[in-house]
Parts: sequence; structure tokens; C-alpha cells
Amino acid sequence: MIEELYEKYHLELVRWCQGMTGSQQTAEELVQEAFLRAMLNEELLGLLAEKQRRSWLYRTLRNLHIDQLRHTSKETIVDEHPESRKESEEMTAIEWEDLLNSLPDMEGVLFTMRYLQGYNSKQIGEIFAIPPGTVRSKLSSARKHLQDALGGKGYV
Repeated sequence: MIEELYEKYHLELVRWCQGMTGSQQTAEELVQEAFLRAMLNEELLGLLAEKQRRSWLYRTLRNLHIDQLRHTSKETIVDEHPESRKESEEMTAIEWEDLLNSLPDMEGVLFTMRYLQGYNSKQIGEIFAIPPGTVRSKLSSARKHLQDALGGKGYV
């Protein structure tokens, strides 16, 4: 089963992840780690439908990327001198990732794919096997959740 998932989704996941990370090498490493986790959770994946397996891979990959960002951020903070850091009112990448991760259902993934990676509603719908109208509805809900979470700061 894992081999079938790999053959079917490997290239798609690498492209999606490369859009998030900006690096082919990092994307390949994260996708490899996601499939390693899939192997460790093969019993669970066996209970899921095809669409759910695909969603599990995307969510796992996104979480691995967030973990990597957090790890990198901690290394940067330790390396910096406190007097050299500039305080900013803008949100950091990690804060955005946490905020997107807090969205219900698949809203964070859909928002990232639409507004950060440039997929349109039809393409996203094809990836997740849902109608484009449902994608747009979930994106609208995601924008509302983000605006509520940001207290109307105008980022979204």
C-alpha cells in the first residue's frame, strides 16, 4: 500500500512541498520523512479511504515543515545576540504557520495552497477530490477565521 501511495503521490507532494520550502532538496527530504512516517502508520492508513490517505500525507508533510521551521527558528534565536534583534509588529513565518495550523478541518492547507502557492479552486478541488465550490466555501471560512484570530489587523 505504501508503495502505491509513493508512486501515486510522490511527485505531487514534492512539488507542493517545494512551493512551501522554496528548496527542491528540502522538499525531497520532507517527503521522504513523510513516507517513513506512513510506513510506521501503515495499519492506520489501511483503515482510511484513498482520499483520507492523501490528506494524511499532506497534513503530515505540512506538520514536518512546521517542525523544521520551529527547529530552525530556535537555532537562530540561540545564535542571535539580544541587542541585535529587532522587534517587529509583523508576524513571523512561524506565527503564520501556527495560525494556519489552528484552522479547523483542512482550511489551513487549502488557504496555503490557494494564496501562498497559487493553486486555483479547480486545481485544489481535483487534488482533494472535492468540488471547486466547496473549496471556495472553505477558503471563505478560513479567511473569516483568520480575520477573527487577527482581531481585524488587516493581514488577510
